[in-house]
Amino acid sequence: MKKLIFVLAMLLPMGAIAAGGGAHLDKAEYDLTDKASLQNGAKLYMNYCLGCHQTQYQRYQRTFSDLGIPVELGQEYLQFTGEKPGEHIKNAMPAESAAKWFGAPPPDLTLVARVRGADWIYTYLRAFYVDESRPFGVNNEVFPEVGMPHVLQELQGVPRKTTEQTMVDGEMVERYVGIKADGSGELSAAEYDTAVLDLVNYLVYVGEPSRLESENIGRYVMLFLLVLLVLIYLLKKEYWRDVH
Repeated sequence: MKKLIFVLAMLLPMGAIAAGGGAHLDKAEYDLTDKASLQNGAKLYMNYCLGCHQTQYQRYQRTFSDLGIPVELGQEYLQFTGEKPGEHIKNAMPAESAAKWFGAPPPDLTLVARVRGADWIYTYLRAFYVDESRPFGVNNEVFPEVGMPHVLQELQGVPRKTTEQTMVDGEMVERYVGIKADGSGELSAAEYDTAVLDLVNYLVYVGEPSRLESENIGRYVMLFLLVLLVLIYLLKKEYWRDVH
């Protein structure tokens, strides 16, 4: 019992971190077999995230190969500072300057999907809203007092918390209904959600590039073990046949 209590006590802080302080998380229905989604996610990451957030444990060449992107096209459209395909995906932002600008250096995103979870990232990127009291003019429902700007605002538009009037006990009250963009973005609400899902899909891939291969090998291993179990059972019956 003491061991069980200890394990639960260790897991509770991890759950709180993943959930972002108890916020409701929307389900991210990502698909690592969807190459088009992964390619769009890579494009969004390189254009909107890499300026601050590195994925320094992933190489460009591995990304191009896994996502079915020809190296020449990858270099032209996804590499902006002349790196070689074999180099890691880094940016040129000095850590000291980043700490001064944002309060802390922007974290590396190589393992963010494994640490935070896909649902957390998906909800977080759709939870920014205007808050003039913040340094960058925005806040976030999943990560309150966030220290980064809403880098995808040109795609989403200006997001604001919205309310509607509703009747409660014979009295009209304002009821919070969520965050809605003002329509000034390049994408519709549905298109923006899809774009965010593509970005999440890419970050899930980056966190474990060999995941599909590992799962495929795992299926063969399980099949082998099942066959081996049958053979062992038959061998056991044959071995003990004369004893019984």
